[in-house]
This record gives sequence, C-alpha cells and structure tokens, in this order.
Amino acid sequence: MVVSDVDERLRQEVIAERYAQLFRVLPERLFAPLASANRMRYWALLCALHARKFGPEAPLPPSSGFPTTEIIREITQELQDMSAWEDEDDGTGKLAPGTPLNMQAVAIFHRLKDCGWLRVDKVGVRDMVTMAPAIAQFTTRLIEFAHTGPVFVAGKVRSIEANIKMVLEEGADGSTLQEAAQQTRALMEHVRVAGTSVRDLMAELSGQASTGEFVRRFFEDFVVRMFIGDYKELRTRDHPLSRRQEILAMVEVIQSNEFVRNRLLGWYLTKRAPGDEMRAKALLQRDILKIEELSRIDEYLDRLDDEIRRATRMAVAFLDYRLRASRPLDELVDHAIKAVVSCESDVVEETPFPGEECLCGARLALPRVPVERAPPQPLRKQVMSPEQEARARLQLKARNRRLMSAPKLAELIRAQLAGRDRMASCEFDTSTIEDVRAMQALCTVAAAVGSNSAQLKANARLMLSRFSIQRPSIEEVQGAISHIEFDIHASQGGKK
Repeated sequence: MVVSDVDERLRQEVIAERYAQLFRVLPERLFAPLASANRMRYWALLCALHARKFGPEAPLPPSSGFPTTEIIREITQELQDMSAWEDEDDGTGKLAPGTPLNMQAVAIFHRLKDCGWLRVDKVGVRDMVTMAPAIAQFTTRLIEFAHTGPVFVAGKVRSIEANIKMVLEEGADGSTLQEAAQQTRALMEHVRVAGTSVRDLMAELSGQASTGEFVRRFFEDFVVRMFIGDYKELRTRDHPLSRRQEILAMVEVIQSNEFVRNRLLGWYLTKRAPGDEMRAKALLQRDILKIEELSRIDEYLDRLDDEIRRATRMAVAFLDYRLRASRPLDELVDHAIKAVVSCESDVVEETPFPGEECLCGARLALPRVPVERAPPQPLRKQVMSPEQEARARLQLKARNRRLMSAPKLAELIRAQLAGRDRMASCEFDTSTIEDVRAMQALCTVAAAVGSNSAQLKANARLMLSRFSIQRPSIEEVQGAISHIEFDIHASQGGKK
C-alpha cells in the first residue's frame, strides 16, 4: 500500500512538471496589447524598447532602472515613424487620430505598465522603470522565435551525444543531462512541426497570381530559409543522426546504473528540488523521457518526406500549368478570324481549319504513368547479441568497480583505519581490487602533496577532504605496490 502511494505521488509529480502553469510566471494580462487592434504597433514598440533598454544587446542599464521620462521619450520617437493608431475601446482609453505624440506615448506607457510589460518602482521620490527578469527573458524568446531559421540536425545531435557522454563517462552533474533533454525536446519539436509548416506554406503559395512570385517564394521560403538545413544528408550513414541508437543505449545505461543515477538524483535533490525527493525523481524521469523521444524521430522524418514530396509535385504541376497557359492562344484565334473575314471570295472553299477533327482521342495527351520509386532504405539498427550484451555489462561492472571517487576512497580508508588516528602506508591492506585502486589513488595524492604545484595540492585536498597525508621520509617501500612511504591521518570528521 505504501509503495502504491509513493508511485501515485511520483506520477502526479511527473504530470505537474510536464504541464507547467504559465501564468505563475507571467502576468495574466500580458498578452492584451498583442491581441488588440494595434498589436503590430505594440510589438514594434516592445522590440525597440527591448533592443535599446532592456535586452541583452542593450547597454548595461542602471541598477535602479530608467526614469519614466526617458522611456516615454523613447516611445515618442518610435511613434513618429508609425502610421496612425486605430481606435481602441478596451478600458484603457482611446488613441484618437490627432492626439499629440506625447499624450499617445504616455497612454501607451501606462498600458504597458498595467499589463505587466514594464515595472515602475519608487526610488526615493522618483519613479524608475525596469522590466522584470521573467518578462525580459520571455521577450527575448519571442524575438528569437520570430527570427527562427533552418535547423541543422547534425549539430544538435552531436551536442546531445556529447552531453550524455559527459554524464556517463566524465561524471558530469545533472545540469548536463538537463541541457541534453532540452536540446532533444527542441529538435523533436522542430522536426515535428516541419511537415505542418510545409503544408501551410504551399497553401499560401497556391494563392499567388504571379508565376514569378510563386517561383521566388518557393525557392526562397521553401528551399533555402525554412525547415531543416541538412535535410539531404539525414539518411546518409555518416550523418550523426545514424548514431541515435548508441545515444539511446547510453541513456539506458544511465537508468540502469545505480551509481550514476544516484549521483544525478543527488544533484536534482540539491539544485532543483531541495528537500523534496519525489519532485527530484520526477524531474530526473522527465528529462530522461525527453531524451528517449529521440527514438520517435523516424516517424516524424517519414511524415516530413511525404509532405515534401507532395509539395514538390504540387509546385511542378502548378508551374507546368502556368507555362502551358502562357501560350498566345487568343492571338492565334484573332489571327484566324481576321484571315476568314479578309477573304475576297463570297464562298470560302478552303478554311484555315484542318480537314480532320479538331478534338479527338488521338489528339489528347497520353495519361501520365506514375513512376514507382523504391522506398528509402531503413537506417541500420545495431542489435546486440546476448553474448555481446553480457560482455558489455561485464566490462561496465569492471569499470565501475575500479572507479575511485572521493566518497568511495574515504569509506575504504575509514575501514582500513578501524578507529585508529594514524596508519602507515605499508600497513594498508591490498587484498581486493578496491583496496588496490585506493592505494594507487593514495600514492597519487601523496606525490601531489610532496610537489611544488599549488594546483596539485589543492586537488589532493579535494580528494581527501576528511583525511590528511604526510610524507615523513622519501624512503621507497617494496611490497605489493612499490611506493614512497607516507602516513594517513584521520580528522575528527573522518572517524565517523
């Protein structure tokens, strides 16, 4: 019963983290200016204020903010280059035509302040204007989204693979796993919506009356600017996407390896959910699920292939129709009529029309025969045999056993001391593999302690935070492991 309650709470935490509450971070009326009749003008004002005052490219703003008059002056300068604003009746007053620019700027400023885009704080007797950090970050995201260009899948996959390798092989913390999860979600989202973007673009291009405009937009918007920059190389063997099975295998190792999972869980418990173990587990599980979505990328790519083929056929048919329809048929008909009218004889014995039928089955174009194309070859999937899997697990277990971290080294030293305050290196028992690795680590630390490098000494203190090593002499001890003699001293915290 207790286990089921824990699982249910964990499931609720995962759902809560997946469906975040947006308006816990943003004001409720934030989108009101962007949903009004003057939304384009409001957006232009926000972009200008963000670029000049509050954005990452703007000069460093004062810590207390900008005076109100300075922000109103910036709005007034932008209004000089804008067309007349439309009347609004939303409870904030109307900006009727003919209103002075300074009054318009004041009204616009107060609306942006009331909706949450700008924040006014009292500093002494002056009103100072700032933009809340969450609002500034949200505006930056909106501007970046408006300038979104083609995504190159190769760079995204390389970054995801490198981050997961750092977590698994170099002992990186949970921030690296979180970054890999965010990059995976962004990549999957872009590939998923690419097919819909193709359909929307072709529906928009089908209404173009000019053939030249259709061709220009098709090649600029469809071929060059939008969607996936390295789409042609996605199905090749050298593309980084072909290694997605290896990436998923590393994620499975992270889940199955208790040491790595506990290390990541400790980071989430410390940095993301202090004191709440359930929420930390939910956050870790959410990031792992995001990376595992990479296994569904084949479905999205197949659907994108279908949409691109359909769009290409549509564009070719449209251009073929426009080229055929551009022939001067009206001029040919007018020329034939003038030839008949200008004929001098009363009875026209010979007409300009051929003797046979003008429209018959023989003159119709032959139906197009569809060309059956072979489906693309599926990407090669690496399947491990039971023997290979057993060897891999054995190698991983052997590597983990030989891995020596600071907590593990402290535990082994504490067991060797057995309550004593001091122990000589020659007394260190090396009967097991863990003890041998601990002895090797201690020899490295002792060499660092005796060196003249401050960096090596600092690293040695980090490795032995609760113990200390002293080198009483430079005599070399001959035993199971040849080394320079040293003594291990336990501090007060090291005895516990």
